Amino acid sequence: MSHSQRRLPQDPQVRALVQAMGQRSYSRRSVLSTAGALGLTGLLAACGTGGSSSGTKNAEAVKDISSSDPTVNWANWTLYLDYDEKKKTYPTLDAFTKQSGIKVNYVEDIDGNDSYYGKVQGQLKAGQDIGQDIITLTDWMAGRLIRQGYTQELNLANIPNSANLLPSLQEVDFDPGRKHSLTWQSGYAGIAWNKKAFPKGMKSVEDLWDPSLKGRITVLDEMRDTIGLLMMQNGVDIAGDWGENEFGAATDLLRKNIDNGQIRQVKGNSYKQDFISGDAIAGIVWSGDIVQMNFENDDQWEFIIPEAGGTLWSDNMMVPVGSPRKTNAEKLMDFYYDPAVAAEVAAYVNFICPVEGAKEEMEKIDPELVGNPLIFPTDVDLAKAHVFRSLEADEETTLNSEFQSAIGA
Repeated sequence: MSHSQRRLPQDPQVRALVQAMGQRSYSRRSVLSTAGALGLTGLLAACGTGGSSSGTKNAEAVKDISSSDPTVNWANWTLYLDYDEKKKTYPTLDAFTKQSGIKVNYVEDIDGNDSYYGKVQGQLKAGQDIGQDIITLTDWMAGRLIRQGYTQELNLANIPNSANLLPSLQEVDFDPGRKHSLTWQSGYAGIAWNKKAFPKGMKSVEDLWDPSLKGRITVLDEMRDTIGLLMMQNGVDIAGDWGENEFGAATDLLRKNIDNGQIRQVKGNSYKQDFISGDAIAGIVWSGDIVQMNFENDDQWEFIIPEAGGTLWSDNMMVPVGSPRKTNAEKLMDFYYDPAVAAEVAAYVNFICPVEGAKEEMEKIDPELVGNPLIFPTDVDLAKAHVFRSLEADEETTLNSEFQSAIGA
């Protein structure tokens, strides 16, 4: 791992603080060194789909105690922020605290969108503080929370760096005007396998049904990713015009392979432990996870977007309706939209970075990562990635119920 000097943020305070972090945070270097270009055009913009934002409720005003309580609580997914294994700290969070005086309580508390929603929905509906000032959820779930009035409107004056959000993500249909959310990272769902345990490799979702893999397959509990890949394998354009018949055919295939024991488990983020333990050899996965796992486990797995296509998604930072520290949350969001800070994060998490200027900063952090197509996608990969079309509320209820029934939830 190189320790080349990186360009520092333009803000003098941030520049000094990132420099004071000493050795740069460990980058999760990909073995994929194909030359890539930042081609996030209309396809990545389409990531922001999840239904209409009409019907948002007006939540009662919450008193903001940020000035008297210099803390912010942030719930995120696992392995989704730069981490120093030796010091057991998050370097960019440390830099933010030194700059702002705001302490960050960061928890990897989100394993799946539905499971997290189930834990907090009752409190959100009552307008209560769920104990988090920032939550990070995927487009469709972000759209649901915004529609239901479960988020606070952001004061973009406190987030001037939000202007660095990629142009293709500045406007999304689930949050017109980006009043309630900002993209944290984007990524793909595809397939991966242990190269030693399954040396012949894979090209399509069909390869997951190889008899030699019985009981060694995991798939995601995110409906749009797992069913999306199965539908594309059946020749369906998941961004286009399809209905319950096409969805049902994919669900039937999923149910069949669960019932016959081909699929070991349906999981959220915790599927990674099955890969690491060896209990799972292959499955439907998220792109950056495999890069991260390979970095720490001797490059055991291969990730591809299947020939029939993979899904494209984004996760979004939002302030829950009952949070009393919105201003502190906004200051933290602003920090992470500094291109140099965003590059620090991208060097670790290896998902698609949503911040304009981060690619240039990456040249100074780890030039090899500039060519990583899982951070700065190639046009070829983007052409194979598709966004699951928006679902109306009633349709989402019906299809999700069918999916939950299939996975035995």
